[in-house]
Amino acid sequence: MANSFIDKARITVKAGNGGNGVISFHREKYVAAGGPDGGDGGRGGSVILQVDDNLSTLMDFRYKRKYAAPSGMDGQGARKSGRDGQDLVIKVPRGTLVRDAESGEIMQDMSGGEPFVLCRGGRGGWGNAHFATPTRQVPRFAKGGLPGESHDVVLELKLLADVGLVGFPNVGKSTLLSVVTRAQPKIANYHFTTLSPNLGVVYAGEGRSFVLADIPGIIEGASEGAGLGHDFLRHIDRCRLLIHVVDVSGSEGRDPVEDLDAINAELSRYNADLEKRPQIIAANKSDILDDPEKLERLRRRAAELGCPLFPISAAAHQGVDQLMNKVSEMLSILPPIAVYEPEYVPKPPVIDYSQPLDVQRLDDGTWVVDGPWLQRLMSSVNLNDYESRMYFDKTLRESGLYQRLEEMGIQDGDTVSLYDFEFEYQR
Repeated sequence: MANSFIDKARITVKAGNGGNGVISFHREKYVAAGGPDGGDGGRGGSVILQVDDNLSTLMDFRYKRKYAAPSGMDGQGARKSGRDGQDLVIKVPRGTLVRDAESGEIMQDMSGGEPFVLCRGGRGGWGNAHFATPTRQVPRFAKGGLPGESHDVVLELKLLADVGLVGFPNVGKSTLLSVVTRAQPKIANYHFTTLSPNLGVVYAGEGRSFVLADIPGIIEGASEGAGLGHDFLRHIDRCRLLIHVVDVSGSEGRDPVEDLDAINAELSRYNADLEKRPQIIAANKSDILDDPEKLERLRRRAAELGCPLFPISAAAHQGVDQLMNKVSEMLSILPPIAVYEPEYVPKPPVIDYSQPLDVQRLDDGTWVVDGPWLQRLMSSVNLNDYESRMYFDKTLRESGLYQRLEEMGIQDGDTVSLYDFEFEYQR
């Protein structure tokens, strides 16, 4: 049967476009001067990510890779605004990292419960009723809606587990998980029985519990892609503590000390920080140990590494309680599970200033500016943010728009209308 655990997916998301404003004039029998009554367009729907604790895999994103929120409706006469597009909520498992597909930078860590707006819907265009003033009583223009944001993103699931079980295949990790939690992983006497991470909750006493993850068998070369380790090493990243399970009996014909060093080398190659991660060594299968010297050699190596060692037998339930008590004790003083800080900075839009702008001067002195690149610029700035507004003003100056307006005779105090934004011109 195919493995149904999917922990990485690339998707394309697009927010809805804003609806267009409408040009309309009120006409009614016995009403002499109805005036402009065109309504504004509705805002496009946003794409929002929301944590769902009922999900444990990114399987849904294997079959659907494109997500688009609906656009806003156009405005109507009688000052009726268009309906806003409904937000599209995409549910993801807790612990999902959202990365920009192009740069690989982290946009959001979906470890908390707060929703994250991945793509904002485009603002709706103003209808001609919006432009009516005492001196501009018959505006015969309206504005189109602005496009919604779009992104290609990579979703990467990193399990939220306090403790990770690591070690070679068939050393007893799944057996240990099944003994100390209510998890029911597949257990069999062959390599790579576990094909996906398994989670379980360990109750270590009143008010004390922690999440334990069984990471599929890591082998030499895992950091380069050998075995299953390359796929699942990422799930160790958040673990505060590692339990390194070693087959001290050597039942597979391997040396316990060499096993310990080999797995630690793979963890270090994958992520140098894992080398410093607190670790407890569980010398498993000690009940079938035929040579006590193997345990003593492993104990000496553990002392060199500064790691506590516990001889256990997961199958016979020997030494397991002492191991879990030590884990609980160490977790009480370790920092909480890591939450990744966003590092993505939105890039300014690439604008081709050579594209012409349509500049018109109305009878009341208002200057109406329109054009494709201006539309893209407007959709990327937050005019309520000071820095964004300064970037917007700087871009307009560098584009030559202000110089062109001055050549056409604009005066200080004249109104400049850009889509759904108006301002008074000052030299």
